Amino acid sequence: MKTVTNKTPKPVRVPLPLGKTLFLGPLKSGQIAPKAVDHPPLKKLVDSGQLEIHDSGKSGPTSHEQGHGPHATTSAQGGGTKTPSRKGERGA
Repeated sequence: MKTVTNKTPKPVRVPLPLGKTLFLGPLKSGQIAPKAVDHPPLKKLVDSGQLEIHDSGKSGPTSHEQGHGPHATTSAQGGGTKTPSRKGERGA
């Protein structure tokens, strides 16, 4: 996979092959297929400096290495004691 990064302070529509579009927020990035790099409208945005393309490589976790199922989130949500919230009290 390739990673494309929006280098502008505005959202960008990235035209992809087969009529698909990737919407990137300001300074955000997303993944595209390697063969999409040769798409002429995408090349135009890269040449203008609005987008930057680089290999995502193996530096970050892939979708298979990220959390699977409930065991990845149950410990973060906890089941232990919590401090009760004070809804409606301002400045307390």
